[in-house]
Amino acid sequence: MIILHSFWLSLATYRVRIALNLKRVAFEERTHDLTKGHQNAAAFRAVNPAGAVPALEGGTPEPLTQSLAIIEWLDETHPTPALLPTDAAGRAKVRALFLLTAADTHPLVVPRVRAQLTQRFGADDAAGADWAAHWFREGLAAYEVLLPEGATRCYAETLSIADLALASHLIGAARFGVTLDGFPRVAQVGASLMAVPEVAAAHPNLQIDAPSVR
Repeated sequence: MIILHSFWLSLATYRVRIALNLKRVAFEERTHDLTKGHQNAAAFRAVNPAGAVPALEGGTPEPLTQSLAIIEWLDETHPTPALLPTDAAGRAKVRALFLLTAADTHPLVVPRVRAQLTQRFGADDAAGADWAAHWFREGLAAYEVLLPEGATRCYAETLSIADLALASHLIGAARFGVTLDGFPRVAQVGASLMAVPEVAAAHPNLQIDAPSVR
């Protein structure tokens, strides 16, 4: 049995959950409330010493961590539907679009970073939210330039890891009050992605530990 260690608000876990849904891989979800420090428990640190979600157990001798690594493992072991193009240039393109969120934006806004803003620099909740909104907006601006005019997918009109990343970016942007005004290409691709059943079902608000379903 595949075990996905998660937290409902985790955008990285959202990306992995979409991939699992698309690949039709059955999994058990084990939740960890990052707001209560569950990621620091010894049992979880044994799964992921970095104390972060997602982590995936059961498919490999050791747990897998990092959303890109997990998704690429899924793509190699469950090749249908493919989430990476067949050509090297295409694979490089969708990885770059994925990392625009996963490397350039998301790491700057996770709770542990915003906690440091408070502890070290005295940022209040409003300042922390404004910080996060700034980086999500920066990411949207970059996506807007990189997405093709009239597209419904990030690359070649085929669902790829880039779309999983953009979907997570949009969830994060909405959480911090960033609208898509001025980003028509992003809005069009985003609306198309959110209509995909596997993407919609993976939405953070629908997860077992989300406040709305408690």
